[in-house]
Amino acid sequence: MKLSVVIPVYNEAKTIQALLAAVNAVDLPGLEKEVVIVDDCSTDGTRDVLEKFVGQQYKIFHQEVNQGKGAALRRGFKEATGDFVVIQDADLEYDPEEYPILLGPLRDGRADVVFGSRFVGDRPHRVLFFWHYVGNKVLTIFSNMLTGLNLTDMETCYKAFTRGALQAILPELQSNRFNIEPEITARVAKKKLRIYEVGVSYSGRTYADGKKIGWKDGFSALWSIVKYNLFA
Repeated sequence: MKLSVVIPVYNEAKTIQALLAAVNAVDLPGLEKEVVIVDDCSTDGTRDVLEKFVGQQYKIFHQEVNQGKGAALRRGFKEATGDFVVIQDADLEYDPEEYPILLGPLRDGRADVVFGSRFVGDRPHRVLFFWHYVGNKVLTIFSNMLTGLNLTDMETCYKAFTRGALQAILPELQSNRFNIEPEITARVAKKKLRIYEVGVSYSGRTYADGKKIGWKDGFSALWSIVKYNLFA
């Protein structure tokens, strides 16, 4: 059995090396790891850092033009060959040590898709950005209204899939930017896949640290919730 870790990367020269070390350190008995990295035309030296890993156990791809997280994920999904697939951001906000928690419901056959929620459970969370929290809750509730799900964290990075579940939605995925999150949620809901949610920790970044998502992405997500649930 194999786990594919798909990592979209854009201007993460400061964190990508530590992130890859953390991914490599995760012990997953019975699972081989495949790490698929898609650099979205970084301009901060990330590509130079990744060149150090060419020829090692990584599958590294470079987008020729910056297209966004969604486009990088769609490329990574197409290249992944694992029985399970997990999304991993490169910014160290999410801890790879929690892969066993994400994979539990998949490996025991209860789930097709698992969302790692930052808002359930007792794992540690850095305290930041009240209005981001409110915006996330509004987007999640609005998404739930149209999908019929009861998720607590639709916008989470940590989403894990069985290969069959991912292949069921991959041909339909269209989003290029951060709106890939509500689109994935809408697609898995429409396919009536078995969805579980588990609590994960969160070490959020400030904008000074390099956080990229902003208020414009919130409006884009609102439209995407409508679009992918009602019209696509």
